[in-house]
Amino acid sequence: MHASRHPPQKPTTAHDGAARPDAARPGVARRLMLPRGVVLLAGLMCCAAFLVEGAMLDWSAIFLSSAHHLPPARAGGGYVAFCAAMVLGRLSGDAVVRRMGDAWVIGVGAACAAMGLALVVVAPSLWVALCALALMGAGCANIVPVLYGAMGRQRIMPVEAAISGITIIGYAGILIGPALIGLVAQYSGLPMAFAMLAAMLVAVAACARAVAGAPRMG
Repeated sequence: MHASRHPPQKPTTAHDGAARPDAARPGVARRLMLPRGVVLLAGLMCCAAFLVEGAMLDWSAIFLSSAHHLPPARAGGGYVAFCAAMVLGRLSGDAVVRRMGDAWVIGVGAACAAMGLALVVVAPSLWVALCALALMGAGCANIVPVLYGAMGRQRIMPVEAAISGITIIGYAGILIGPALIGLVAQYSGLPMAFAMLAAMLVAVAACARAVAGAPRMG
């Protein structure tokens, strides 16, 4: 008799099937998982933060030019102040998060950004407006990174699905934000559009503890 050409196979057990995720099993299609619970909330918060960043990119120079009569060549200085403060905030973000915690960084950051945005609208001088934009950048700097970190630790949904979900919702803010601000500004003025953004940031600050306190792995 000839020996079998196929090596003996290890018998499968119930534990083997449980150890393999569905995505790794041949013939098993991945299900579309819509964001839910705290993941959906985090996505909406990311959307608001990205919307503010997009608005500053597209509308801060226009606002400074119209409100403070800056020439177009200098009106972009407001966005420079916003970005410079955001970079400094990102560079120091890890140390601040370790010391103060997720909820504090999101809540205080969003509150500072809302305060800066409100101050931009009522600023009596150009220098006050520039400082207010810098305050906005510092406040917005770590909101999205901390939200992503929180979603990596939650156990409401699989991590990859949660991160994908909040990314899609978040980047919708960049896509629709400038057009939405323009629509509101057309009928109510740019200061009212900025006030709407400030209200969104207040809502982000109010939801900080709910996201930071989401159930975690382990």
